Amino acid sequence: MAHALLKGETGDWEMVIGLEVHAQVLTKSKLFSGASADFGAAPNAQVSPIDAGMPGMLPVINKLCIEKAVRTGLGLNAKINMYSVFERKNYFYPDLPQGYQISQYQHPIVGEGIIEIDLPDGSIKKIGIERLHLEQDAGKSLHDQHPSKSYVDLNRSGNPLMEIVSKPDMNSAEEAAAYVTKLRAIVRYLDTCDGNMDEGSMRCDVNLSMRRPGAPLGTRCEIKNVNSIRFVQQAIEYEARRQIEVLEGGGKITQETRLFDTKNGTTRTMRSKEDAHDYRYFPDPDLLPLKLEQAFVDDIKKTLPELPDAKKKRFIDMGLSPYDASVLVAEKERADFYEKVADNNDPKLAANWVTTELAGALNKAGKALHDSPISAEKLGGLLKLIADNTISGKIAKEVFSEMFATGKDAAKIVDEKGLKQVTDTGTIEKLVNEVLAENPDKVAEYKAGKDKMFGFFVGQVLKRSGGKANPAMVNDLLKAKLGS
Repeated sequence: MAHALLKGETGDWEMVIGLEVHAQVLTKSKLFSGASADFGAAPNAQVSPIDAGMPGMLPVINKLCIEKAVRTGLGLNAKINMYSVFERKNYFYPDLPQGYQISQYQHPIVGEGIIEIDLPDGSIKKIGIERLHLEQDAGKSLHDQHPSKSYVDLNRSGNPLMEIVSKPDMNSAEEAAAYVTKLRAIVRYLDTCDGNMDEGSMRCDVNLSMRRPGAPLGTRCEIKNVNSIRFVQQAIEYEARRQIEVLEGGGKITQETRLFDTKNGTTRTMRSKEDAHDYRYFPDPDLLPLKLEQAFVDDIKKTLPELPDAKKKRFIDMGLSPYDASVLVAEKERADFYEKVADNNDPKLAANWVTTELAGALNKAGKALHDSPISAEKLGGLLKLIADNTISGKIAKEVFSEMFATGKDAAKIVDEKGLKQVTDTGTIEKLVNEVLAENPDKVAEYKAGKDKMFGFFVGQVLKRSGGKANPAMVNDLLKAKLGS
């Protein structure tokens, strides 16, 4: 796919984008303490002496966090480093009482990997992963609780984060959105992060610079803590235009950290950007280097689920279009639901009912898939009634609406409402004869070459049967009677 170029006053510009995604590891407790990592508790209700930075408190590594980081690395086709080191990143965080963050710098737990993203034109692009490292989250400063004071909530302090750093391989807001969408799907499939961006358990820092096509990299700005895919796109689009204006006006881009204002869709300066040496990293004296055994990694590898790319390929092999397969695998819950519906049913028909009929009804009702009044098994049951000619596709939509409203089985609704399709040749032939006898002028028109009249006859027979006559049989009998 050709790079998306932006037009400026003085010619074309190219975006270069790299993303740092902070994904909270899906565990019950924090990275170095036993305090709960659950979301939504009262302020400062989940703080151990370690999280509060009390003197003499020693961190103890949460083994499950290590397992989940390795699991994520394997899911990103990345190199697992058998030796990694936790270091202190010295930096003033008002909401991290230790006065430093325990992170990984020179020796991260996971090295280079790769993610494939699906682009709107149907092409696939590979985005490199630079590294994945583990670190503790900071707490949260609240500035809107008091007119002149800021409050600090340390519940999040010490929560386990995986920082997943991409290479600067993206060149448009759409590619960045596709990357975050794919990464979110992968960690959800792996059960290593819940991906809830609105709760802050997945956040994104956007690094963006502009250059003339083919020129060396420009100076980048980092936009911190963007918490939705839509905002990632908006932040990139605004920041790219801002940088072009500065450069075309003869100015220089300053390396800095910026914030995205979600209300008016703009970015603003937060602070000048530090380099690694400003943080004075050094190995944490309270934590030994982490040495993994190959057997530990191999055991995790054996438990990996089928990931989105493999599932998508399998769905395409079943006969689905690449688009339908992409829509279905984007959310694990939707893919699992579809597989139950498609069990012993036509895969394409099942995809259509899940992505169109059911998705449309849920959207209209403001419901999520897990709240669907129609279970996957019940929807599969409806498709079986279409397949064995018990009901027509048209009647199926009527039955579906009733199922959505009541939660009843399709077969029960068909029985109660007498909606079974008429497949008895004699009955249908009688209806065909009646329609033809009552419309001799239309028959004459048809025989004189007005082919469109055929649809009229089909409609009349179906109407007379209350929509229950098998449409294929109606077509065949009419063709035989009209000699076509």
